[in-house]
Parts: sequence; C-alpha cells; structure tokens
Amino acid sequence: MKISNPLRSASFCLIASLLLVSGYANADAIRDANRLLRVTNMGKHFDSLALRQTRGILRTYASIVSMSAEITLPEQIKNSIAACYVDVYAWEKFQPGIARILADNLSQKQLRLLTDFYLNRGLPPMEIQTFKDTIAMAEHIQQLTAEYMYQNSASCVEHDAALILDYLATREESSEKPSNSE
Repeated sequence: MKISNPLRSASFCLIASLLLVSGYANADAIRDANRLLRVTNMGKHFDSLALRQTRGILRTYASIVSMSAEITLPEQIKNSIAACYVDVYAWEKFQPGIARILADNLSQKQLRLLTDFYLNRGLPPMEIQTFKDTIAMAEHIQQLTAEYMYQNSASCVEHDAALILDYLATREESSEKPSNSE
C-alpha cells in the first residue's frame, strides 16, 4: 500500500474530522429543538388546533348539507371525516420537520435560551438582545413551518366529498324505490 502525499492525507483527516464534528453539532441542534418542542408542549397545542379546525370543517360540511339537501349529516360520516384529519394532521408526522426547521434557523444558544425561558429560568441581562433577535425570527420560522406542513400533508377534501356524495346518493336511491306495501 502506497502512502500518498502527506498534505493530502492531513487535509483528508481534517475534512473527515470537521464532518464528524458538524454531524455531532447537528445532532445537538436537533436534540435541542426537540427539547424546546417538548418544553413548550407544542404537540398538545398542535393537536388542539387541529381538532378545532376539524370541528370547524365538520360544521361547514354539516351546514352545507343541511342547507342544500335539508338533512343532517350522520355521526358516522362526521366521525369518518374527523378520523381522516386526525391521521393526516397527526403531530408525529410534522414534529421531525418542525424540529429540523428550528435547528436550521436558530443557533443552539437561541434554542437553549428559549427552552430556559419556557422553563421559567429567566433571561440573563446580557442575553436580552439575543432573545429579542430570536423572537424577531418567529414570523420567518412560522412561514417556513406553514410551507413545510403544506408540502408534507395529504388532503382530506376528496375523501370528505366522496363520503358526503355517496351518503346523499344512497339516500336519494332509497327514497326513489317504491315501497312494497302497495
């Protein structure tokens, strides 16, 4: 085995070391981002918001069906629609991507500062500007998160429409059948 240029070997070792260190730093940033998400109870807030939106969607569908067909949407249909949204918008599906967004856009110092803040550990006076700078990034991170969710979620609209239309068609067919009591 021939040993090549010592400078080339040294530069290879340096690059390999830097890649290993950056991999560890990246893992630390993801760990810190996940910790921030846990501390802020983001999963529970996310699920609560998804549930409120699902209820709003169900009210809209029920209202449309009631106004156009003068019938009430059955609970079975509502439950099936709700189940689709629970599955499609499950926190577990978005949490890794949201953690990645936080890790990519906030420094470890900022992540730890926010975690400490949410744990009621206060802010050291010398970190107030860092905290303000971090808060100023919220809108950008919110936009990135919304884009991520949009790009990484399925839609329940076609499923919902098919369920409702099938239900309406079945009701219409059963009302058109002649009764056997004649």
